Order: sequence, then C-alpha cells, then structure tokens
Amino acid sequence: MITVDSPVAAVLGDRKGKRAKIEDKLGIRTVGDLLHHFPRRYVETKELTKVDELEPGQVVTVVGEVVSSDVRTYTDRRTGRTAYRLDVVLATDGPRLRMSFFAKGRGAAEWNARRLVVGRRGLFVGGASVFRNEWQLTNPSMVLFGEGPGADPGPGGPDDAEAEADAIGALYPIYPLTAGVESWDLQRAITFARSVVDEVPDLLPAEVREAHDLLPARKALDWVHAPDDRGQVGAAMKRYRFEEALVTQLVLARRRRAVRALGAQARTGGGGLLAAFDARLPFELTAGQRAVGEEVERDLAEPHPMNRLLQGEVGSGKTLVALRAMLRVVDSGGQAALLAPTEVLAQQHHRSITAMLGDLAAGGMLGGPAEATAVDLLTGSMTKGQRREPMLRIATGEAGIVIGTHALLEEDVSFADLGLVVVDEQHRFGVEQRAALTDKAGTPPHVLVMTATPIPRTVAMTVFGDLETSTLSELPAGRAPIQTNVVPVAEHPGWMGRVWERVREEVAAGHQAYVVCPRIAGDEPEQGEQDEQDAPAEPQGAPLAAVEDVVADLTDGALAGLRVAALHGRLAPEAKDRTMRAFAAGEIDVLVATTVIEVGVDVANATTMVLLDADRFGVSQLHQLRGRVGRGGLPGLCLLVSRAEAGTPARQRLDAVAATTDGFELSRVDLEQRREGDVLGKHQSGFRSSLQTLRVLRDEKTIVAARRAAEELLDRDPDLAGAPDLAAAVRDMELAAGEFIERS
Repeated sequence: MITVDSPVAAVLGDRKGKRAKIEDKLGIRTVGDLLHHFPRRYVETKELTKVDELEPGQVVTVVGEVVSSDVRTYTDRRTGRTAYRLDVVLATDGPRLRMSFFAKGRGAAEWNARRLVVGRRGLFVGGASVFRNEWQLTNPSMVLFGEGPGADPGPGGPDDAEAEADAIGALYPIYPLTAGVESWDLQRAITFARSVVDEVPDLLPAEVREAHDLLPARKALDWVHAPDDRGQVGAAMKRYRFEEALVTQLVLARRRRAVRALGAQARTGGGGLLAAFDARLPFELTAGQRAVGEEVERDLAEPHPMNRLLQGEVGSGKTLVALRAMLRVVDSGGQAALLAPTEVLAQQHHRSITAMLGDLAAGGMLGGPAEATAVDLLTGSMTKGQRREPMLRIATGEAGIVIGTHALLEEDVSFADLGLVVVDEQHRFGVEQRAALTDKAGTPPHVLVMTATPIPRTVAMTVFGDLETSTLSELPAGRAPIQTNVVPVAEHPGWMGRVWERVREEVAAGHQAYVVCPRIAGDEPEQGEQDEQDAPAEPQGAPLAAVEDVVADLTDGALAGLRVAALHGRLAPEAKDRTMRAFAAGEIDVLVATTVIEVGVDVANATTMVLLDADRFGVSQLHQLRGRVGRGGLPGLCLLVSRAEAGTPARQRLDAVAATTDGFELSRVDLEQRREGDVLGKHQSGFRSSLQTLRVLRDEKTIVAARRAAEELLDRDPDLAGAPDLAAAVRDMELAAGEFIERS
C-alpha cells in the first residue's frame, strides 16, 4: 500500500536516473513531498499560445498545432550516406516555429511523421533561434495531446523527452524543475501517485475549513495538479496558503505562550531616576513616544518577560523610548544592557545616552545626584586593563546601564541583576548571540528589540510573530525634509562635477557632508548588502568606488582645500572613535565612509549625503543611510550616484528611494523586488528561509485570519490533541526552527 509517507521510488521507479535527480536536486523524498511539489504555472491547452515577442536564445513553452510535416532526405557530411529528417512547422498565436527531427533510418523518420501529423496539437519546449529569416525551436521536447491521425506507439514507444498525453485537462501544469527532469516526468509521476494514494491527511480541522471556506485536502490536491479552470487553481491555492500561514502562526503563538509561562521579575520602579530624567527633558515627548512608552511600562510590570519589537523611522526617537525603559528597570533595582552591532554604534549610543542623562549618569561619583546610575561601555577592542573597572561595576550592579558590542556576550562578563536586554538593529545578531546575553540573567529578562528598518505588518506577523510589535510612525519636531536625486552618470558623465560643486556649496554654508562607498579599497569586497543575483554587472573598466581611492581623488581634485577624512572597518577602534568625534565637532568637512555610518551616527550639522555606486546597496540600506542627514533642522540633500541604466531593476530601486521618504512604503518596494526568503528569515531565525505558497504582501488577509484562527485553536486545545495531523506539522516546523524556537 502506497501512502504519503512512502519513498518516492514507489511511484517513480528508476527511469534513466531521473529518480536520483528528483530526490537529490528537488529534495523530493516521499510521495507526500511529490504531491506537494506544486506547479509554478499552467499552460492553456485548448488554445494556441499567444507569442508576442521572441528573442534568440529564449526558452519557449507553447501550445502549438502542426501545420506542415514532411520527411526529407539529405547527405550526412561525416559519412557521405543518405540520412533522414522530419521538418515540422508549428502554428502558434503569433509567429510560426520550424522544428527538425533527425533520424538514421526512413522508418524512424516516418514513425515521427505519423505522430506529428498535420492538425495534431501539443505542448512544445525548446530554444528560440533564427535560421534563414525563420524562427526555429531548437532541441524541442514535447507532450502531444490526444491521438494524431494514424499515430501509433511505434517500436519502443515515445522516449523520455517526448510523451503522449491522451487525457489532460484544460490547463497543463508546469513544475519547478532541475536539469535532466522535464515537467511531464513530474506530471506523470504525480498523476500516478494521486491514483494510488487512498488517504491524504488533512491538516485543517473541519471547523477551520468551514469557517474559512477552504477545500478538503484531497480535492485541493486534485485541483492544484489537474485543474479544469483557473477557478479551481485559485481555490486550491487559497487552501494551501491558509494552511501554511496557520502552521506558521501556530508555531509563533505557541512560542508567545511559552515565553509568558516562563515567569520574570516585574520591574515597577521604586527609585526616582526616570522621574528625574523626564523632569529634565528639554522637549515634549511625541504622542507616539508616550503611547509606546506606556506599552513598554505595562509589559515591564508583568510577571512574565516582555518580548517586544520597537520599529520606527530613522530619527523617530526609538533610543529615547528604550532609555526610559532602561531607567525604569534601574529604578526597580535591576540592570539594563544595550547590545549594538558595531563599535561605532556602541560608542555613539554611549555618548548620546550619557549626554541625555547628564549628571544622572554620574552614579557612584562624588557630587552625583542620589538617584543617578553609572553608564558603562564594553567593546572588544578595549584592553584587559581598560575592561577591568567596567566589568567590576557590571558584576556588582553599580553600573545600571551597560552598552556594548559582542564583548557583552563573553563568558567572563557577569551581571548582578540583568532585568532588561535592548537589542539594537536586531537583524545583525544571530540567535545564539542574543541568547548568550539573555542567559546571563538569573530569571528571564525582559527583551526590547529595536529596528530602524520599517517592516510591513505581515512581515512583522510572520517573521517577528513571537514578539509584540510597537511602531513609532511620527518624527520628532526639528526633522527637516530630505531631497533625494538620482545622478545617472552613465547617461550624463558631466553631472559628477556638479555633485562635488553641491558638496562645496554646503561646506561653504557651514555644513558637512558624507560620501559613502561600497568598498574600502580596490581589493576589498563591496560593503553593501545588495543580493548578488540582483546586482548589475560591473561596467568594464569602471571599478566600484573605494573609500581610500575616493579620499585621495577628492583631496587632490574636486574637494581640494576641504578637510576630508576616511572612516571604515579596517581602522583601529581608537582611530574610528577619534574620527567620529572630530566630525561631530565640526573639525572634518567631508567624511568618506563605508556603511559603518548606516545606523546610530547623529551629526546635526551634516546636510549632504553622496552615495557612490548607490545601486550596490539595498532599498532599506539606502533609506537608513539617507537618514543620517536632515537631523538638525537643516534641509537634507541625498545624491544617489549610479551607472545603472534607466529601466533596469537597479535603477528602479533608486528611483523608488528618490520618490519617497516613507520607510514603510519603501519596505514594501524592497519586499516586492527581492527574493522573499531573504527578507523573511535566515538572518532572523535560521529557519524557513523561504515560504512555499505564501507571500507576505499579497496574502495579508490570509495571514491575519490564520493568526486569529491559531489563537482560537490554542485557546480551545493548547496541545492540538484534536488535530493530530496539524500538531505533527507544527512540531515538524518547530524542529526545523531549532534554536530559534527554543532560545530566541
């Protein structure tokens, strides 16, 4: 008896090694895997394919009709013997395509002619080419529909690349493939599997199917693989998208409940540090900061860990919200740690938080207020001697706020009472790194994750679904508008001179500028995060801009006489800190840097951002970098310099960034243009690097409905005992999630 758990060999056999390719290359191990290998598209079989445009080398898949079929003889140049060829002309709803089939003997050529008689239709796949002003289909493979007049199976029947299909529906499925496997190989195997598998497990309980108008599992399988019309495809995919969303949301909902069950120490204050800080603020909190602050305070007062994602635009005041949460924890007698991804950002946080606190950061010092605390910095570049005193204050609890990089994760760093972990730019930290810090607490600490990369609602629900989400959508007073322009130097090489003129004008007005490059030096890999498959080919003879080269060129050329300095990851930590302090103090006019200045760098006098080879950076990264200017009430200017040609995906990304400063709108553009798996998770979770049928933008309603259904199911049946197949799918995903589910 063949079931969905049977090895796929049970329905494949071993025809010419195809089974090994299907198993190894497509990852199909069981009959169930095969049945859930869904078509990527469908070809209409009742009508000839509309062919609008053809390009040489293009792989074409068409439904066509034979309008001419002639056996011809020719002389084989290698042997001098007579050989045979069947010339076929195929009609489409567009140009006709000529195909040629070569045979050693007349019998084989005539057998092909009986199969490819005039009037017979089929699905044909091949490369488009032009020969003597006629379009050809080279190396054609095919599936023939019905029986052609006079057709017979012939000696040995059709081979692997040519198949007969006597009974197929109005839509022919085209499957994701690998080299050496044709779509009809999978179609025949799946058809056979559907005919021999009697029971198809249904993950969805009947009440869920009824509530959401979803097909049962068996009908969905039949309709997705052998549909009669597009409506059946839509109904089947509706079921599978909901199923995938439900399993994902159940995993995340169970995680949320498990975190709540851990128990944590409520942090409800007791000291006067937060009140003293609020009283000294020289400005009013925005409505959003007040609302999110209240959400965080409520979470901190609960006897279970806060697990909250705080997202907001660049400059929306996330750090202030996080600092107030840290002060609340210090008031309760605990400690707070802020984990930053780079030393530059950790140092920036330390400077800005110390400055905001003023003498409230002078805890333990002579003359400091009674309610003050100590703020310590710990980074990997500090010497053993430099680390000794901060580590002692951390261990004794004297340091209420600790800011650091990965150095905070080291075994010899211990906390007296770690009550809150704030993770900045969380996408830069792996699961193990975050867990290493939370493990330093005696009881589970509260966790606040910050990101300045706006996340669409459904991405937050799918990727960060085990976190509660808060959003700061308004900008504080004093943020100025930023004008963004694309500078297409391939089309207008002379515009580069105007770029440097604008930089000089801003410096002459008393302002400062950033110039960002994708490389440090000519031998350095580029610093941007743009996906390799999306990145345009580098123009011949035009290497990507590198910090060291640009500094030299500008100092001797376009910006001669200005104070130009470099900042990048190869510099010693002391040099980086010294350069940033000098830039913040106005002692540097133009800072040429890599993306090390992407987050956390706050220099109010900087008004101009020039991004060289801007197409090498992703949409979200461009938005982050642009946010470094316009921070001091002065209008900002961002120039996106690129050699990408108009109409290319790279140029479209830049045009999108130039068209809006709305980070949430850009996050949708980013998600639409990138591989969804990259956005969804391998950096975040280590699992589910891609979704199979679900798309987080297109299927927003489905995800919202599935989240609600998941909560209702768990309310009624926390262990899913009444839905064993669904419970098994949830466990499988939890196992695949590994450390993410256990420790994130």
